[in-house]
Amino acid sequence: MTLTEQLITIGMIVLGTVITRFLPFVAFPGGKETPKFITYLGKALPSAVFGLLIIYCLKNVNVFEFSHGLPELISILLVVIIHLWQRKMLLSIASGTICYMLLVQTVF
Repeated sequence: MTLTEQLITIGMIVLGTVITRFLPFVAFPGGKETPKFITYLGKALPSAVFGLLIIYCLKNVNVFEFSHGLPELISILLVVIIHLWQRKMLLSIASGTICYMLLVQTVF
């Protein structure tokens, strides 16, 4: 990329970041009530995103191959147990990821 293209790219990234940071405050000012549809999306989308992540992560698991999906199953169970115990999303996701990587790299 030329210097001009690099500067344009950086400018577009900065503009996109600024717009995404300030747009919610412009669209939904503090004194107004948040529209019901936006409130619904705030409640429904996290579960939908996790459902999509689970499907994406398990799409290539083949139970007829060597590991039979055991690393994935063990990691999912760990995520569920830690989340039910601690109720901390990042802790449960990180522990499941670490567990999966350790199982794949060392055991399976």
